Amino acid sequence: MIRRPRFLYLTGLTTAFALSVTTTLAWAWTGGVQQIGLPFEALGDPTVAGPGVAWSPAAEPVLPGPGESTMPGTTRARTGGAAGAAAAPATSRGPRTKAGTSAAAGTGAPAPRPAGGGSCRVGAKLVPTCGVLWGVAPGAFTDVPGATALASFERKTGRHQDIYHAYHQGIVQLFPTPAEIAIARQPGRERLLLINWKKPYKTSWAQIAKGDRATDAFLDRLAAHIKATFPERFYFTVHHEGEDNVRPRAGSGYTAKDYAAMYRHVVQRLRAHGVTNLVTVLVHMAYVPHTTWFDDMYPGDDVVDWIGMDSYSYSDPGYGHGDLTEMLNRQSSARPTWPGFYAWATRKHPSKPLMVAEWGVWASSRNPGYQAAFFREVGMQIRRFPRIRAMVYFETPHNQDKRDSRVDANPSALAAYRQLGQLPVFQVNTGRS
Repeated sequence: MIRRPRFLYLTGLTTAFALSVTTTLAWAWTGGVQQIGLPFEALGDPTVAGPGVAWSPAAEPVLPGPGESTMPGTTRARTGGAAGAAAAPATSRGPRTKAGTSAAAGTGAPAPRPAGGGSCRVGAKLVPTCGVLWGVAPGAFTDVPGATALASFERKTGRHQDIYHAYHQGIVQLFPTPAEIAIARQPGRERLLLINWKKPYKTSWAQIAKGDRATDAFLDRLAAHIKATFPERFYFTVHHEGEDNVRPRAGSGYTAKDYAAMYRHVVQRLRAHGVTNLVTVLVHMAYVPHTTWFDDMYPGDDVVDWIGMDSYSYSDPGYGHGDLTEMLNRQSSARPTWPGFYAWATRKHPSKPLMVAEWGVWASSRNPGYQAAFFREVGMQIRRFPRIRAMVYFETPHNQDKRDSRVDANPSALAAYRQLGQLPVFQVNTGRS
């Protein structure tokens, strides 16, 4: 949960810049498909200073395609931690509106992939060779079984999801669960799992890092379970949004350095017990006051494969109200040197691909057109952020602040989201479908 902001967010400049860029490039929508002649990486990254970036998706070894792999072929949605905050003054302008939206399509079964998809593949670290993976955490903050929520989401949005995001906490339930394995292996609709695990409530980060007996016993059972039931590669994050739980006092057990040591211990213990199919994601909450801890929280390049962020957009003017650029590079007058998460991550971790592990647009009856406008802006601006290789929507009818991120909050929003998911940039062959 994001704490309530008490300062002014400076977002107008980055938003205006992004809007002028998209206008200059003249990215257009035609029948729901973005028409642009440049390859994904050709546009470069205007937010990264200096010559070039060390990381390249072309360097990723490509996984076996359909028929080449030797791998063998109802969980409750998240119960806490979504980003949220009260409104605060801001200078950001919202997404541009666009006249005319197509009506939402029917509710029949979605096509596995839009026509033309599949030329982009995933590598050994599940990084696409091109394009952006598309995923969802469906039915969050509800009791709807994960498989049911996912089927409903895919049906209403008209497409297959590349990534399914599942949440676990504590040292009782092993994962992936049978339901999650079924989701990953559904014939013709195979998906990548993003498994999100938080530690036991009463065990501190420092205790886990030092080898807490109960936690280590669970990790050992978990390693045996993964090896026996799920040899496919999957994304794995340890205690996402950890900065929200940092207690900077020395000896608290929850300092930023305690987090880094805990994360490192968990990954190394699983690997030591033969779990080699983890693709690790370090997921931060993109909340500016917490960014002072990011450096100390980093557990090391050898145990982090991806850098992730959770960020949300707000329909009503104030905090978090803007376009995709504002959401990915949110800034604050409280920390004027902070360049925004995307700009920071690309500079600080040039070898790591980036994942938007949670994103969403909080609906508002006072500004019902905002969601649709934001979804259209995502389609026009996503290529300005070439280091982002996966986007995972967090859909809930009510978070802990009773905010609604459903993509079908109104017909125009659903129509725009359906169009967004059909764009060529979001068509990636995950290697098993």
